[in-house]
Amino acid sequence: MENILEKESVKRVDLVLKKFDQNLNVKILNSSARTAIEAAESLNCEVGAIVKSLLMKTSNSFILCLISGDKRCSLNKIKKILNDKDVSMANADQVKKQTGFSIGGVAPIAHTNKHEIYIDSSLSRFKDIYAAAGHPYSIFKISYIQLCKITNGKVEDIV
Repeated sequence: MENILEKESVKRVDLVLKKFDQNLNVKILNSSARTAIEAAESLNCEVGAIVKSLLMKTSNSFILCLISGDKRCSLNKIKKILNDKDVSMANADQVKKQTGFSIGGVAPIAHTNKHEIYIDSSLSRFKDIYAAAGHPYSIFKISYIQLCKITNGKVEDIV
C-alpha cells in the first residue's frame, strides 16, 4: 500500500490536528475504516465511539453532521433545527467537492470548504472517540470535548 501519510487529504487533517494540539496525530490502520463497523473492528472499540461525518445538502448550502457510529442521523430533526424542509444526504460527488475527501475517509476537520457543523450529543458517552483522517485506512483519536472545540460544532440531538 502507498504511503498514506503522504496523501494530501491526510496531510491536511494532520496539519489541522497539530495546530490544535501537538499530541493529536493521524494513525494508519492495517485494515479499512471505511464504515463505522469496520473502524470499530480495526480499533477494537465500540461502534458508538466512531464518528461518522455526514454531509447534508440543504436548500442553499451544505452542513456536516457528526454522528455516533451506532446511531442514524434524523433528517426530520435536522430539518426542524434548520427550519428547512429541503435537506438530504449529499451524493459522493458533492461530498468530494465540498469536503475534499472521498466517502469512507471524510474527516470532521480540514475541509476544502467551510460548513456549519452539528455534533450528535450522544457522542458525549465516550471519553475518547475516533474519526476518519482523510483516507479509509487513517483515523485519529480525540476526546469529545476536543472534537467540539476543533470543529466549533453545535451540539444537538440529531439522531
